[in-house]
Amino acid sequence: MRARACYDCAMKKSQLLSVALAVSAAFPLLAVAQGYPTKPVRILVGFAPGGGTDIMARSIGAKLSESMKQQFVVENRPGANANLAAKLAAEAPADGYTLLFMSAAHIMSKPVYKNLGYDIERDFAPITVVSDVPNVLAGNPALPARTVKDLIALAKAKPDDMTYGTSGVASPEHFAGEMFKTMTKTNLLMVPYKGGGPLSVDLAAGQLMTSFSTMPPIIPHIRSGRVRAIAVTTEKRAAVLPDVPTVGETVPGYVISTWYGAVAPAKVPREIIVRLNQEMLRALQLPEIKERMASLGADIVGGSVETTAKFFASEVAKYTKVAREANIQAEL
Repeated sequence: MRARACYDCAMKKSQLLSVALAVSAAFPLLAVAQGYPTKPVRILVGFAPGGGTDIMARSIGAKLSESMKQQFVVENRPGANANLAAKLAAEAPADGYTLLFMSAAHIMSKPVYKNLGYDIERDFAPITVVSDVPNVLAGNPALPARTVKDLIALAKAKPDDMTYGTSGVASPEHFAGEMFKTMTKTNLLMVPYKGGGPLSVDLAAGQLMTSFSTMPPIIPHIRSGRVRAIAVTTEKRAAVLPDVPTVGETVPGYVISTWYGAVAPAKVPREIIVRLNQEMLRALQLPEIKERMASLGADIVGGSVETTAKFFASEVAKYTKVAREANIQAEL
């Protein structure tokens, strides 16, 4: 009996020691999360200033700077169709001081490029999806087409002359254009830019005739009359452009939109990821952010770390199918 009692005593001591070790191991992570950040955090953006990803990153970054008492500095690193910034972020130290503000383009790149140098699912920890916006089929006022039907007729009449701008290969604008071509049996030549900002400027200046621009960078040009909105790409009309029809009203089944979100290198401590998620969700509920998003035609999304990870997986599956059907392939 005495031996059994000693065995039970030893087991209890062992169990208590295991619990103590587990708790002590958790304390550094908790301390890291509570003390984070202790220095400025850089937010990498793979597009030029003025585009949708850049606008969203700066809007949220400013609020994180206020709430977390450290500067969240947006660093534009355009190149390799937004994949340069993603690769830099994937290779950054996993300490929470380098984040990537991404768009659907980074998901779309996965099935298109075979030599990215990173994997958006394997190498990143999702934080949250911030917003979702329509793409706008837009034209310079000099374009004779005023409707989707007009544009289809023009593209068929001049199959080698019609171009549309994008913020790069495998960008949301590119997928939107290729889906349009496939579904309307037209031929439009894609012209890549380094972001939605430069694209919008050239469209307004008449250097480009059409685009499937994301809403944030193009909406000021539409409001000023320098660009004409022909249609939006979402299932329903956009609240910010209520008189503009959807592409689907002419081309049944056509639906695509662009979303923006934030990720961190995969091995950043979960406690920091959760804190960033909470701070971003809190920022999205601020009246000034809601007003800013509404003015850009953006719907606030939000969501937990877990739901964001599931969303990423579903988007990869969806755009892998689209890339295969439209034969979208490229090399960096």
